[in-house]
Amino acid sequence: MNIEQANEEKKGCFKAIEDDKEAGIMTYVWAGPSKIIIDHTEVGPDFSGKGVGKKLVLEAVKYARDTKIKILPLCPFAKSVFDKNPDLQDVLF
Repeated sequence: MNIEQANEEKKGCFKAIEDDKEAGIMTYVWAGPSKIIIDHTEVGPDFSGKGVGKKLVLEAVKYARDTKIKILPLCPFAKSVFDKNPDLQDVLF
């Protein structure tokens, strides 16, 4: 599974791709130059239960650490991943 990021001036997303199919997508909006708000995570029905959503969140965490930005997870799924993983708390706003 490959995760691709598309980053625009005001919004962006992380897409999980497997066998040329979109397995899932997580979208975010920029809230200033150093914070993103994760607003939606969606996994395709064919990929349910394969950890795709968590992989998307972990890729956002990696991006946040690499670029020294913070994350505000408004998406209930993303928030649940942060709540269950104390080792990810360093990137939270």
